[in-house]
Amino acid sequence: MASKAERASTYTAGSGDADARNGVEPKRNLWTSMLESVASGKRLPEKNLLILGGSTDAQREFLESLSADEEGRNSERRKTPPIANNFALGYTYYDVLDTDQDDTLARVSLYLLSQPSGEFASLVSPLLTPETIPNTALVILLDWAQPHLWLRQIWSWIQVLEEVMGHTSPEAHSEMEETMSSWRERGRGGSSTNLDGTPSATAADSDGSLPLGPGEWSEPLGLPVCVVCQNAQKIDFLERNQGWKEPDFDTVLQYLRTVLLRHGGSLIYTSQNTPSQLPTLIHSTLGITSLLKRQPLKHNVIDRDKIVVPPNWDSWGKIRVLGGNFDTEVASKGWSEDIKLPLGSTLQSLEALEQARAEASETGKYVQEDSAIARYEDWCRDPSSGGMAVVESAMGGATAVGVDSEDTQEFLERQLKILEAFKSNVPEKAPDNNISTVSRRGDFADEKTVSEHIGPVQFNMGGIQVDADDMLQRLKDRNANNASDDEDVVEEEEAPAPNITKEYDNEQLHDFFSGLMNRTGGAAESPR
Repeated sequence: MASKAERASTYTAGSGDADARNGVEPKRNLWTSMLESVASGKRLPEKNLLILGGSTDAQREFLESLSADEEGRNSERRKTPPIANNFALGYTYYDVLDTDQDDTLARVSLYLLSQPSGEFASLVSPLLTPETIPNTALVILLDWAQPHLWLRQIWSWIQVLEEVMGHTSPEAHSEMEETMSSWRERGRGGSSTNLDGTPSATAADSDGSLPLGPGEWSEPLGLPVCVVCQNAQKIDFLERNQGWKEPDFDTVLQYLRTVLLRHGGSLIYTSQNTPSQLPTLIHSTLGITSLLKRQPLKHNVIDRDKIVVPPNWDSWGKIRVLGGNFDTEVASKGWSEDIKLPLGSTLQSLEALEQARAEASETGKYVQEDSAIARYEDWCRDPSSGGMAVVESAMGGATAVGVDSEDTQEFLERQLKILEAFKSNVPEKAPDNNISTVSRRGDFADEKTVSEHIGPVQFNMGGIQVDADDMLQRLKDRNANNASDDEDVVEEEEAPAPNITKEYDNEQLHDFFSGLMNRTGGAAESPR
């Protein structure tokens, strides 16, 4: 038996070697091939989103608005993954489902960063590898509570990205260049590729994509970028309470579109509890397409709280359509000067730049020629600083309304003089007994207020509900009555006998006692 087994195994091995020598592929196990095919079919496409900016709550709201449909359709059998975004680089994920089925199209991993610090560059750079770069996109979160800081915040995150690029490998740099070259054509009119990366149906009929216009893709960031302006419902508050007008909102939009045009970015406004095209925009940017129904992405620059500007759609001509005194070319040139500044640089105001240029003309020292951030912040003020939020409207018809704050020490010095004058006119303090009386009255008032808030206090005594306040009042009344009766008795006992001498004088007393003696004598002499 052993010899037969050895001969069989030797023959099998020999035949396999012969097949390998003859170029014939050896036979594989049927079950192994089936399991490998199933495993490869279940492997989900991995997509990455790098979320920059926003507080922890703002990042959570972004994830909820992005995965609202998936959670609603699949909430019964899946749990919402936790969000770890309290420290440094946060992380979470969600699955993108198909339109009409529960099939998972892709898994999106979100890496969350709240503070624009160059110290986090070493945490972000390992995420950008030649394999992950084609499936990665950037999202910058802004809030309508601080529209005056928007350009400064975008500039800060671009500086951080420049620091991150310095930590990546040369292979990653070359992959970013290829990704950006392909993105210049995606979704553009006449292009052979749609925004989501799928072939365009009109590519055969077109002669080629439209050429790049002025200010487009001048400074690509290496990854597709999308700016999300959250809480657009606050636009009505700015208009109602802060004096914003329609041209002011148009000017803010013109600044954002001009800046993002240089980086090939997209823009969208979102509101709380309001559906938006955010999932469609983000999923198209990541190349996630439904297998059953494709949702088109529609641009919208009319509704001020539902703005959507897809990538490769905008241009200087479309920005100028909004009108006003906004100069697209000046803003674009100023932004190019801003992003040349290194990380950690101090942004100067418009007045400081003008003064520095005047001094540089004499000394010959290089200074920044222009700044889009300085122009924007000189035009737009902090909405919470009081008065109008916009210093000057885009149409130039509004007047400047400003509040100049007084120096703190001067204010305190003036208040000190007022307090000293008031102190000299205050009368002397009242006696202590008056103070104690007032304090007792205050304590009684406080006790009365507390009693009104607490209400009646009851307790059970032998099965009978007894009102504690009523019982206490009865005991006080009984003790008061007993005390008054005792005082009356003591007063009667201690009261002195009436002074008879006050009612009768000496002569009357003498006559009275003499009459008594005469009566006694007469009675003794009379016979028995």
